[in-house]
Amino acid sequence: MTTRNRSTSLFDFYGRPPILKALPLSLQHILAMMMGTVTVPIIVVGAVNASLDEKMALIQIALIASGISTLLQLYCIGRMGARLPAIFGVGFAYVPTLTAIGAQYGISGILGAQVAGGLAMMLVALFIRHIRGLFTPVVAGTVVLVIGLSLYDIAINYMAGGVASSSRGSLLNWGIAIITLLVVLGVSHFARGFLQLASIICGIGVGYVLSVFCGLVDFSPIAAAPWFTAPSPMQFELEFHTAAIISMVIICVINSVQTIGDLSATTVGAMNRELTDRELSGGLLGNGVCTLLGSFFGALPTASYSQNVGIVAMTKVISRFVLALAAGFMLVAGFIPKFGALITTIPFPVLGGATIIVFGMITMTGIKLITKEEMSSRNVTIVSLALALSMGIYAVPDAIEQFPEMLKLVVGGSPIVVAAFVAIVLNLVLPKKTLADEEQERLQIEMKMNGESQASR
Repeated sequence: MTTRNRSTSLFDFYGRPPILKALPLSLQHILAMMMGTVTVPIIVVGAVNASLDEKMALIQIALIASGISTLLQLYCIGRMGARLPAIFGVGFAYVPTLTAIGAQYGISGILGAQVAGGLAMMLVALFIRHIRGLFTPVVAGTVVLVIGLSLYDIAINYMAGGVASSSRGSLLNWGIAIITLLVVLGVSHFARGFLQLASIICGIGVGYVLSVFCGLVDFSPIAAAPWFTAPSPMQFELEFHTAAIISMVIICVINSVQTIGDLSATTVGAMNRELTDRELSGGLLGNGVCTLLGSFFGALPTASYSQNVGIVAMTKVISRFVLALAAGFMLVAGFIPKFGALITTIPFPVLGGATIIVFGMITMTGIKLITKEEMSSRNVTIVSLALALSMGIYAVPDAIEQFPEMLKLVVGGSPIVVAAFVAIVLNLVLPKKTLADEEQERLQIEMKMNGESQASR
């Protein structure tokens, strides 16, 4: 047996720490991903007016898909999987496209288009080594930076009580969110050892208890959820519509750029190294396979979870055993819905207070990626323009109101699309000049100007 296999370190990918140490750290990942995993199918169900049975089926398979896709990334099957400490699951980035397709073609139209979207992801994975040069640290860092910035409104909405909450913005909601945040900050900076690593779960624990005393926790979902259900293939028919397929393929390819950014943020932020070609292609291929096969069971498209990337970068805990426990819980929650129902009782203000610092860590990881290269005028232009256009359009969605519907959905649905497109194009067309080249040009211009000035005298 090798030393690597015997490792019990939390900071070794192959380490297998004691269960009592691993479980609380795993729970942080569960709490960060659970609400997003169940929220996406709930939003889609609202757009397509699905029945209660269909709603329960979509939520159930979303949890199972999150567990399976994460385990695939951690342990790999052949070339599928990144073998990195990354959490995957049904992603928020697809929501605008899914709701638009669902409103016109229903769940069957979504799942049919998703087959093509999964194939598109797999093609990107197969050719990524040939196009890896497009995703320099400046490009990948810009995408990660925008991912972090685009998540802030989710955290703030959670802190305020949730978008649809009747008490949205109340002092009670904000008070609980801020107390949760203060506990996370206090534990992460003043505690020592293992407790410091579990700062997020400590904050959520305190916020949850406080919420119970304030009457903000509704336990009825637990009573209403069944004890056991099992998914079956082809619960929904697959329908193929050209417009839906085009929209889905575009968003799936763009999401591959987000996955590149998240995987890069994981290796740079938590492992202090660059992402390898094998890890990149395996991660993209595994995600494409899960998205494709999930179509036949009713699972919506999967993606890397940026909030969990932030946790990994913040704690530096990269043991796959810790993340595998989270994936196992998602599988259990999918087959035994009462477990999932328990997690959904955590109020939004608690989740917002605990995760806003995580989203900030994602932003800082993006900045760290960007500054791995020198801040030449060329690189500053790439980052600044991509950031300005992406976040500007995201902040003013009616600015593209006259765009064709399909283009409006793709461009306006996620700032990541605009950031990736602008950064990649500028990286290709702008002359590659280093700081030394720019300084040499400046000196030549000064010398020329001085020469002309002396000649005029």
